[in-house]
Parts: sequence; C-alpha cells; structure tokens
Amino acid sequence: MNYIPNTESDRTNMLYSLGLKTTEDLFRDIPSSAKAKTNPDIPDAADEIELMKELKDLSEKNIHCGRALSFMGGGAYRHFIPSAVKHAVSRSEFLTAYTPYQAEMSQGLLQAIYEYQTMICNLFGMGAANASHYDGGTALAEAAVASCNHTGRDRVLVSRSVNPAYRQVLKTYSLGGKYFIEEAPVSDGRTDLEQTKKLVTEKTACFIVQMPNFFGNLEDVFEIEKAVHAKGGLFVVSVDPISLGLLAKPAEYGADIVTAEGQSLGSELNFGGPYLGIFAAKNEFVRMIPGRIVGKTTDHDGNSGFVLTLQAREQHIRREKASSNICSNQAHVALTAAAYLSYVGEKGLETVANTCRAASAYAYSKISSIKGFSVPFGTGFYKEFAVKLPVAEEKVKNALLNNGILAGPGLGRLYPELKGHMLFCFTEMNTKNEIDRLISVLSNV
Repeated sequence: MNYIPNTESDRTNMLYSLGLKTTEDLFRDIPSSAKAKTNPDIPDAADEIELMKELKDLSEKNIHCGRALSFMGGGAYRHFIPSAVKHAVSRSEFLTAYTPYQAEMSQGLLQAIYEYQTMICNLFGMGAANASHYDGGTALAEAAVASCNHTGRDRVLVSRSVNPAYRQVLKTYSLGGKYFIEEAPVSDGRTDLEQTKKLVTEKTACFIVQMPNFFGNLEDVFEIEKAVHAKGGLFVVSVDPISLGLLAKPAEYGADIVTAEGQSLGSELNFGGPYLGIFAAKNEFVRMIPGRIVGKTTDHDGNSGFVLTLQAREQHIRREKASSNICSNQAHVALTAAAYLSYVGEKGLETVANTCRAASAYAYSKISSIKGFSVPFGTGFYKEFAVKLPVAEEKVKNALLNNGILAGPGLGRLYPELKGHMLFCFTEMNTKNEIDRLISVLSNV
C-alpha cells in the first residue's frame, strides 16, 4: 500500500512491543455499544493511476475561473500573471526559504524582502514598509493597533464602506480591549462626510477608509483627511495596489498608514489564500510598525549587506514593548508581488489599471442601458460597481451560472439595505466579447 509503508512484519513487531496480539486490541477500551455494527462502505484501494483519474473527475465538477467567465470581485481579483513571474518565484531557493533569523545565511531572502519593501514604499509614497502580514484584513487591524499605540487613544472609527471581512477582523482584534470600534455610515455608496465629521473627536485614534471602497467607488479622501487630522487622529487607508497605476498615491492625500491586500500582485485566487497583507507608513511611525523591517547596511570590508533592522516582535523585545506578534511574514507571496511589480514596471502597472478602468466603464454603459437594471451609485468607480437587479438575486446568479459565468457577491447579506444588488468586477482579463456575453445573459433574465 503506497500510503501505509508498514509491512505485516512491522505491524506484528509493533503489536508485540505494546503487548497486544491484534490491531482490534488497540480499541478494546471503547465499549462495544459505541462501535459501528457494520463496516463503512469504503471502496477498495485504488492504485495511483486510478486515484488521479478519480480526483481529476471530482475537481472538474467545480466551476472555476479557469473554465468560466469571471466577473467576481469584492476583495479578491483575477489579474493576469506573466509566466516569467511564476517561473522566477518557483525556484527552489525561494520556495524553501523561511524566516531569516541568521542574516549571514539569508542574504538572498533578505535582499528580496528589502526590494519588496522599497517597491511598496514607492507605490504608496510612504517612508517605510514591513516584511508583510497574513492578509489585507490583518494588516488593517494592525494599523488600528499601531494608531492607538501612537496616539494613546482607544477609539477606532471605520467607514462601513470598508470590506466587511476586514471590519470583522478589526472587531476580532478589538475583543482584547485594546480599542473600541465605531462605524461611520455610508451614503450613496460612499462614506457619509457630514456624519463622519461629527463622529471624529479628540478621542479618535484613527479613521479607516478604503480607496476604492468595497463597492468599487472612489472616496473623497482629501476631505476625510482634513477632518481626521484636525482632531489629531491618524488617517489609515486600505488600497487596491493595482489601482495606483491610475489613482493618486496615498501619500498625496495625507495618509499616515497604508495597508492593502497584495493578492492581485501576481498571486492566484486559490480559494482564499495564501494572501499578502501589505503595511506601510510615514517614517515618523516606523517604530510603531509591527513585524520586521529589512535594512541595507555595509560590513567592515565595505561590502553591501542586508539585515533585519527592526523587529518589534515579542520574541525579540519585552512583551509590553512589542507592537504585535500576529505578523508572520508571507515572504513567498511578498516575493511574488515584488517579481510582479518588477516585471510589469511603472508603465505596465499604469496600463493594467487603465485597462481595468476601461473595461468597467464599457460594462457600466451596457448594463445601465438594460431595461430594469441600474447602477445606483453612478460613475465614480474604479473597476467594480454595484448593480440593482430587477428580479431576485438567485434568478440572476442561476442564469449566469447556466451560461458559465461567475459574478457576485450579492450585497444584501452584507448590507441589508442593499438587498437585490450584486457587485460586478472587470479587469484586464475580461475582453469586450466576454462583457458582451455577460450583457446578453443579463438582458434575457
């Protein structure tokens, strides 16, 4: 048996060592009343060829982005991954690398992380970036903790237009009593500015907004920044890194801490991970940044080298001084992001961002012209937008699935006031013909 290497002789010797005669004797302490009376209906063992065929047949029952049209968004995005990126990051020296505790033994990995940090700082316009977090949600929650540590305040204000999954992680973090959460309301698919200005006080450690937000809409970040800084709080922004090929850098509208989900930078969707939490901040907050920061230095012979410059984890410093311990760095996913950014370059990222915007604009013009369908929040979006449906959400989803099209999510489960709305996303992977096919199905619902 390929999967159980013990021979009959091995089993006999193990039983003898235990003072037992049969395998059944291992379970003699279990009452007979608790044991199954008949054997479970388990098929006979299969050889590797048969097993691989069976697993392949099972996997093909799934509808996935590789064999269906995908217009899904809401925090995880299907972008093109150049073959060169996959080839570079699949090299064995990267796949086997772990936490670089010994700098002299880990120069390659440390340099890769240093280059990643540098690219993130350039992309966001920030002064420092760490060696990554689990995902976008944990990076955002760590930004809240850092804000409270810096300001000495314990009130975190977050817009309801921020990804609901991120807000749930934020609430989970708050259970330790480190901070208390208030949510700013949403009006017309964006943060309600007037209500936000009333909610921001001298007790507010930070205000958190997403740009573009969960509905794909652009927020008035310049006005929000003024309101937050006027009360001495920090301005925390969660961004879509691809969008920065087109939109202003967070530094340009006064962000103090910037976080992001880095999955779109060269990683597959993978049904939820592993993903990449990006975290960057102004230089003045460098000692509040959780996790590790890699720096470049010079040895006594004048040669360049890389070291872990700051390690604000409780393994390295006193617990009460540690910024966080929930920060295992996603080194390989961060490396993938660095490889992607290196490959596409500044102009390439601009092209990808503009292509996404053009695809979504074309889809908007078509969907909004279908009788019964409407786009309630207007044109101020980036690459995804909410659509109000003329019929039940399930009817629309089933019609799309029957035609090999994936869309969603439905917004009613996440925002009760938006029952009967769905989110549609458009990237450089969606051609005009594919969008026209989507429009055709929606027109026939």
